[in-house]
Amino acid sequence: MRTSFFTILLGCAVAVFTVFASSQAQPAERAPGVLQPAGFRHYFAQFSSDEKEVLGEDDPFPWEWFEKNIPLLDVPDKEIEEIYYFRWYAFQKHIKKTPRGFVIDEFLDNVPWAGKFNTIGAAAEHHIREARWLRDPEYAEEYARFWLSPDADPRRYSFAAADSVYQLYLATGAQQLPSELLPALVKNYSAWEKSNQDSNGLFWQIDDRDGMEFSAGGSGYRPTVNSYMYGDALAISRIAELVHQEGIAKEFKAKADKLRSLINARLWNPKAEFYETVSNDNQANWAEPRELIGFVPWYFDIPTTDRSVAWRQLFDAAGFDGKFGPTTTERRSPRFGFKNPHECLWNGPSWPFATTQTLVALANLLNDEEQSVMSSSDYFRLFRTYTHSQHLRLADGRVVPWIDEDLDADSGEWIAREILKSRNQPPPNRGRYYNHSGYADLVITGLIGVRPSEGNEVMIRPLVPAGKWDYFALDGVPYHGHFLTVVYDRTGEHYHRGAGLTVWCDGHVVDHNIFLAPMTVFFPNRTFRNTGSER
Repeated sequence: MRTSFFTILLGCAVAVFTVFASSQAQPAERAPGVLQPAGFRHYFAQFSSDEKEVLGEDDPFPWEWFEKNIPLLDVPDKEIEEIYYFRWYAFQKHIKKTPRGFVIDEFLDNVPWAGKFNTIGAAAEHHIREARWLRDPEYAEEYARFWLSPDADPRRYSFAAADSVYQLYLATGAQQLPSELLPALVKNYSAWEKSNQDSNGLFWQIDDRDGMEFSAGGSGYRPTVNSYMYGDALAISRIAELVHQEGIAKEFKAKADKLRSLINARLWNPKAEFYETVSNDNQANWAEPRELIGFVPWYFDIPTTDRSVAWRQLFDAAGFDGKFGPTTTERRSPRFGFKNPHECLWNGPSWPFATTQTLVALANLLNDEEQSVMSSSDYFRLFRTYTHSQHLRLADGRVVPWIDEDLDADSGEWIAREILKSRNQPPPNRGRYYNHSGYADLVITGLIGVRPSEGNEVMIRPLVPAGKWDYFALDGVPYHGHFLTVVYDRTGEHYHRGAGLTVWCDGHVVDHNIFLAPMTVFFPNRTFRNTGSER
């Protein structure tokens, strides 16, 4: 049972002018919703207490910031719920105000391999995808501007800058930022072509510059950088279309199409049925060990439909399966876990960075392709594993939420943390609150299934398996100048707002389905908050 299109338009139109009054410096006030912030404050108080116990100190507790900025989540799986709020607690620590505006860093301590303001581009797309769901758009927008400013070096590490800007636009619906940054994005892409593209059309990268030191597959034409460049070319084309730059749009669509064909032709190993690195010294051979980066092409919807067979490796005991996360190299490879004194190895340890990429890729597979290899149950299984990995066992046996660098996929031990401790290597607790991966975006766009769109619509595609949960609520998600609430209540007895899947826009019901099934919700013409989204 669904509401009429007229009701959808009327509900949003009536509400939009009353909900979003705010100053440029502050996010909009939270509209009355299904969930109340006070009901979740206990999580943040506990995180602060844990921080003092583990680290011997804690930062000021900015409850008002969380109350004003983050979408609220209520689910029956309290471990997922707790880690969702923990990751916002950790993320907030990395937002820094600089002379260039807000930036988002990776390490809380200054590290010598970072650039200006301690920024590192390798995980910048994760940062932007997370920050786009904050109520104040300035955090994500100013950070995106920074990466295209003279102070930044977006090519120090592989980084899909244009795709990041486009993904931010999909959430805000505000065209000003991508329009403003288009010339710089084109310039950045051209610089990559000059420095890292060979005459065969493929891009090469050193594994360390991918942020993936000592990879089993090594350097060369890696699925990572080539997928990023495809994503950037397509994003530039789409941004150019938005601002009626037809010549640029056509040029970069052709670049994207050519690169997609090359990735599918040259990086797909038909014998292994997997995307692999090809050495740029010996272009006749694939690197052969399957690596988790072979799923990155799905992050950008590159593969042809017959390639879904690759996903059989995800939970294969000789492939990538791990109790605390997928391994970065398949276990059957003789190069799995080869020894090196470095604390950051990508030859077997599980990395939250790569798990984030894999979850985005898997959500795309499940939403965009007709295939029978993977299901929403597989997404839920991987997401639960990822959630469970984000903990630290204290000396007294208590387990607390934690995010760090890499971990042992079988024991859950944080590898870099233990190595650095054994060396007494400063700074102490280097990886605390390590901002190198995503979580909130995975909940919003994957698990709950808010799939952003260019048009005046949003697709709701929950990846919670049928029958797994009796209820869930995601409340106060900023989207195209509106606030969305997505609620599922199987019987209607939990929230007392009716049975089934319901979507609110600015406090008004705009769509409903008695089943936990996909739906597409339409909106009227965009109206933006006065928070800097349109300058």
